[in-house]
Amino acid sequence: MTLPGTRTLWEEGRAPGHEVVALGVALALTAAAVDLLLTSRMSLLFDLGFVALCVALALAVRPADFFHVGVLPPLLMLSTFLLLAMSRAEAIAEAHDGVLQAVVSGLSHHSLALGAAYVLTLGVLAVRQRIAVLREAELGADPGELTRTGPGRRLPA
Repeated sequence: MTLPGTRTLWEEGRAPGHEVVALGVALALTAAAVDLLLTSRMSLLFDLGFVALCVALALAVRPADFFHVGVLPPLLMLSTFLLLAMSRAEAIAEAHDGVLQAVVSGLSHHSLALGAAYVLTLGVLAVRQRIAVLREAELGADPGELTRTGPGRRLPA
């Protein structure tokens, strides 16, 4: 049990959604660049970094912007692989593959990481949402006030 004024790891995230998305794009491209420098192809290193990145972003975002991070993992991997397919297709596919084929190949080769990142991200967001509702109930909020029209948004009184 936590003290009434303290926040747990699940309650710490307060960054706006647009900042978290921008950070996610920058760090995903950085992870791809580091992996390419070390191995010259997208490898398990990128996959592990991608999963960790998605979980960290889910912990960093403020509750009102859960949607931004909830849809981020597939869009983030797609955009990263699209940029790679346009510049270095051989990093995610065969060198002679076109852009579309390279993106599809990259996504299929890294589908386990994408699935894990997506499941863990949605799981973290669900836990954070549930903890927020329980915390508000603990603090004596009216149960009718806990009804939401979207992540972090209340119905008008």
